[in-house]
Amino acid sequence: MKALETISARVTQIVKHATPAALVAALLVALVFATSLAAAAAPVYPPVIPLPNGFQPEGIAVGEGHHFFSGSLASGAIYKGDLRTGAGSILVAPQQGRVAVGMAYDARTSYLYVAGGPTGQAYVYNADTGANVEEFQFAAPGMFINDVVVTHQAAYFTNSFAPYIYKVPLNADGTLPDPATFEAIMVVGDYQQDPAGFNINGIDATPNGKWLVIVQSVTGKLFRVDPNSGYATEIDLGGEAVVNGDGILLDGKTLYVVQNANNQIAVIALDPELTTGEVVDTLTGYPFRVPTTIAEFGHYLYAVNARFDVIPDENTAYEIVQVLKH
Repeated sequence: MKALETISARVTQIVKHATPAALVAALLVALVFATSLAAAAAPVYPPVIPLPNGFQPEGIAVGEGHHFFSGSLASGAIYKGDLRTGAGSILVAPQQGRVAVGMAYDARTSYLYVAGGPTGQAYVYNADTGANVEEFQFAAPGMFINDVVVTHQAAYFTNSFAPYIYKVPLNADGTLPDPATFEAIMVVGDYQQDPAGFNINGIDATPNGKWLVIVQSVTGKLFRVDPNSGYATEIDLGGEAVVNGDGILLDGKTLYVVQNANNQIAVIALDPELTTGEVVDTLTGYPFRVPTTIAEFGHYLYAVNARFDVIPDENTAYEIVQVLKH
């Protein structure tokens, strides 16, 4: 603060006595100095955040403040950490018969919604205490409940082995109705299920909840989906595809798509109606090790390295990688 006051006083002197050329040069120097001070004062968050060895993470969500959550494919446990320091601990202990895949946080209730993968289930936890709030059995075991997004109206979960999205209606304040119910919405229209592949994976929504956006991993196609009817309109990428698309994140009209086995994140500029898009960049050069899902905080994305290219054991290292937004 003292340095900025000194700059201000010096600029006042310059304005009174300097020639026009000297004035411009001095002001430029002062501006650069002030910008450097501001940059130095900005917090620096760790670019790589380690997760517990052997954790086998897949999903990530950012909660209140600087907190993040990641879940375990191996045990269903939930890890809660701090993006500022990289420190964290287990919030939800390993759960017998549970798996944690994609997840989403709702600030209205501090609920954490978690897809249950091959269990056919989904879970809702209290993100402050780790307590169980609710459990849903969307489909038979062997199906794959993969990802989730929460809007003001509902939570929506994907199934990678069947052409369905599961809708959990929410009250206006974000709480679950009593009894908590769900609706299975068949995805129709332009969408075609591949019987042998990994299909609907990541999901996000427009801020008003009018549209859902999904990615089909096996084909690399994107779709805009009506959450009421399930009607899907393919988003025309001009011949491009985002094969191995996993977690996605819609930021305004920019869509980020994690391509797991490709070790990259595609950046897609969408039109206002979400019917056409262009791949304008591919984020690489980061220490990706098969990233799966992403969450955002400020000017950064945070990607989970799931390391599907190795046989995991209790010593396998995992991490979350900070990525500068496009």
